[in-house]
Amino acid sequence: MRTRSMRPAATGLLAVVLCLRATPAGAAALGQREVLPNGMVLLVAEQRAVPIVTISMLIQAGSVQDPPGKPGVANLVAQLLTQGTKNRTAPQISEAIEFIGASLSIDAGQETTTLSLSVLSKDLDMGLDLMGDVLLNPVFDQADFQRKINETVAGIKRDQEDPGTVSWQAFLAEVYGSHPFGRPVEGTEQSVPTITRNDVVQFHAAYYRPNKTILAVVGDISMTDLKARLQARLGGWQPGGPTGTLPPAPPPLPQRVVKSIQRQVTQANINLGNLGITRESPDYYPVQVMNYILGGGFSSYLISTIREEKGWAYDVGSYFGMGKIAGEFSVSMQTKNEVAQDAINAALAQIRRIREQPVSDQDLKDAKAYLTGSFLLRLDTSKKIAGMLATIEYYGLGLDYADRYAARINAVTAADVQRVAQNYLDPEKYALAVVADLTKAKIKP
Repeated sequence: MRTRSMRPAATGLLAVVLCLRATPAGAAALGQREVLPNGMVLLVAEQRAVPIVTISMLIQAGSVQDPPGKPGVANLVAQLLTQGTKNRTAPQISEAIEFIGASLSIDAGQETTTLSLSVLSKDLDMGLDLMGDVLLNPVFDQADFQRKINETVAGIKRDQEDPGTVSWQAFLAEVYGSHPFGRPVEGTEQSVPTITRNDVVQFHAAYYRPNKTILAVVGDISMTDLKARLQARLGGWQPGGPTGTLPPAPPPLPQRVVKSIQRQVTQANINLGNLGITRESPDYYPVQVMNYILGGGFSSYLISTIREEKGWAYDVGSYFGMGKIAGEFSVSMQTKNEVAQDAINAALAQIRRIREQPVSDQDLKDAKAYLTGSFLLRLDTSKKIAGMLATIEYYGLGLDYADRYAARINAVTAADVQRVAQNYLDPEKYALAVVADLTKAKIKP
């Protein structure tokens, strides 16, 4: 599930983990899954301790489905859903949410659009009414549409004033080329004004379908009760939409590519890397361990060398972004213009190090301890649990994912780390994007 367009970010934890576990035959199902007649996948983790219901809905209506030549349509649809329906104006929607103390948000990503709802269980009917209304009955008023076009273009222009965002977007464009992952979810300053209201209407009709939707619900509600309430609001939601597959992954970079952008800044903003892996890759777990040692941990190679030893950058790290289609490996950092090329060289040296030298037993042990120990922090709120359930379904990970995670991480060996480093890190054929005062940074072309 790709949601990023810019650079990288419960009570009763035991019960939380149990709700994701597969249960023996005959045991009470703490986490339930059902496919509804219209094709929507419904996941329910019943949690009665707190009278709150939290919903995370994933709709396969991300920017990868934008019409050719019109990046930004998926984002505009998501932004407009709460701006007025056949039954409510935008102020009425906002007032209703505020009156019951709920929260409702809709955000487009690269592969999916996410609708998030949190509401007291006593007000669940109103929350579901609002959710169903904005999903099924948007009017896409022309005046609201044009206002959102203007706001989006203004936001894109503001983003271009942020060196970190400019560097990250340039990096993605170099790694992915013409692939949809290479462009911002919001679209571009050139593409957004070309989008028409009809583009938005057609996109909504095509992709906002129950058979393209995962609904994960956590809280004070049972599967049976929830199904009845959903039937009353979404019973008429019809399956359909395009049957085509997602676009294929782009090819790896054939050579090193450099994008240097001049800005009058004191700090160079640097991103370098290459294509990585998908979330469904069997190498997901060793890649997690490898990346923690390289640049994800507090005492990683990159931090120990570039920040602690050299003092060149306070903010430095590495990251694997992953979706169903593709993913990227990136090293990101900010450093003084004068040492930018030195910092780049140092990062490449650490990439070569983890490819060529087996990691130490202590580094391996520390990485495993952190990754397994911090896993519960991904499940410490109802919102995170709902998001995890939706992600598990989207990638087909299985409801026993939480049970298997620690064992999979602990099974990673030093040889596995070196193998995935050699397979997925390329210190020769990589993309480099730098936003800096180039008169001082002296970046090698």
